[in-house]
Amino acid sequence: LHYGTLLGSRACATMAAAAWGTGLLYSLLHTATAFSVPLCQGNLVDQFFCEIAQILKLSCSKSDYLREVGIIYFSLCLICGCFVFIVVSYVQIFRAVLRMPSEQGRHKAFSTCLPHLAVVSLFVSTCIFAYLKPPSFSSPSLDLLVSFLYSVVPPAVNPLIYGLRNQELKAAVSNTYNFNIHKMHAGLTGAPR
Repeated sequence: LHYGTLLGSRACATMAAAAWGTGLLYSLLHTATAFSVPLCQGNLVDQFFCEIAQILKLSCSKSDYLREVGIIYFSLCLICGCFVFIVVSYVQIFRAVLRMPSEQGRHKAFSTCLPHLAVVSLFVSTCIFAYLKPPSFSSPSLDLLVSFLYSVVPPAVNPLIYGLRNQELKAAVSNTYNFNIHKMHAGLTGAPR
């Protein structure tokens, strides 16, 4: 993987600005639409954050509801398009990696790509499930679990996945784990710590 030769700092800055800009516009669009929806069933949301789908359940305006649902479906089309682009990109990357003569180089490339693809797949699949499941299949506990999976798990898993490739971090985690196991064992057996 030759990021330095293929992507200069200007290209990276442009891609980062585009991602941040579209993320900001997307969130502003949903926020403005959600705040304009009149609520007839109170303002208590059965989630740990104010999710759009849960706000729509409280809506009493059919036109505002349909407008937000349209925005969600448009967003899902964009997300699916991005996911297809990521999959096609990874197919190209895997084809290039498989042509590498060095087994160590292939292993290093796969260890870089596969964790990212796993996190992205988890995020996209849970988002699609959350927003495309039929209403009859919905329950408050399932909605809470799915929203937790796509909003908390990928950001929490990312540093762990990428950090554990670092040998120093692996050693620190292993030492901490072994120390805590030893303390717990000593506490249970009454042995001196």
